[in-house]
Amino acid sequence: MATNSWNNTILGGVKIRWIAIVAAFYLFNGFSYLLTLAINESAYSEAPFIDILWNYSSGQVINYVLKFVVSIPFVFLYFRWIKHWHLYLKIVLHVFTLIVYVVVWKKLFYFTLESLGMGHLEGGSEVWDIYIPALLYVIQFSLFHAFEYYEQFEKQKETEHQLRQISLQNELSAIKAQLNPHFLYNVFNAINASVPPEQERTREMIADLSDLFRYQLKASKQELVPLHEELDFIKKYLDLEKERFGERLNIQIDIDDDLLHQKIPSMLIQPLVENSLKYGLSSKIEGGTVFIAVKRQKNGLYFEVKDNGVGVQNFENLLTTGGIGLKNTQLRLEKLYGTSLHFEHNLPIGLRISFEIKKEKLI
Repeated sequence: MATNSWNNTILGGVKIRWIAIVAAFYLFNGFSYLLTLAINESAYSEAPFIDILWNYSSGQVINYVLKFVVSIPFVFLYFRWIKHWHLYLKIVLHVFTLIVYVVVWKKLFYFTLESLGMGHLEGGSEVWDIYIPALLYVIQFSLFHAFEYYEQFEKQKETEHQLRQISLQNELSAIKAQLNPHFLYNVFNAINASVPPEQERTREMIADLSDLFRYQLKASKQELVPLHEELDFIKKYLDLEKERFGERLNIQIDIDDDLLHQKIPSMLIQPLVENSLKYGLSSKIEGGTVFIAVKRQKNGLYFEVKDNGVGVQNFENLLTTGGIGLKNTQLRLEKLYGTSLHFEHNLPIGLRISFEIKKEKLI
């Protein structure tokens, strides 16, 4: 999906803005704490306020820079690596990571100050160097989790709005398609009957086209279909495409037999196949191969469509430039299963699109 540079991702998917938010959090708290110390000191000191502020500044810069640095791995942990965990599991883990955060920061802070010949709290006063960073940790991640859930809520609202629009368009399309379905079938039959017997392949193509149309009408009324029906539809679609590509198009399908009766959303795989043909292979003189796989894994079903076409440089633009089919599929997956399309390079060349449906979501 097209995004500006503020939303670009770094270091395996943690957004730049998250790093900026963490930096802003510690910059604000560090400056506030420095100002509080200086104001408190000036109440009983005759030294100029700016001198007091300057005396405290070096220690507090070290303090909050270290807090910022130490917190970054935990931001990665909670908002990248385990972002899909349930909140109560994250809360339990926070109890342990809070301790790690405080201990690591305290040791680094004291070591740095001692190396620079600067003093730090000692004895019973050290409790403040446990309480304050622990409090900041709690505030920090409470705010971050609230912000994350707000973003997810807004994204869900946008997704639901887009799905309503798509649903309305599909309903209108279905109504239009159903106005004269028998007329269209009769036209297909009439064309088929008019084809000379020696052009048997043409007859088969017209029959396949009629079947594709019939399946699409069914898909507009029925959300879930057996995998074997979706597969038959894709095979007929690819048979027609092979008339255009000829020997330039090769197809490989790897689907476990025990999955053929598994119910999946209709028209879920075909847009991925169409994307491979249209944007991956059509511009290659020598053509290529489209590989379709559906596998049962420990956590559910794994779907994959890959090709050895020209490939894609920018995955973020796929959902805007790859046609409405990919975007609709992404929205359906988000709404129905809380998952999304995953794009990666199919080495040495080409594109791989995959997604998963969790076991508990299957019917």
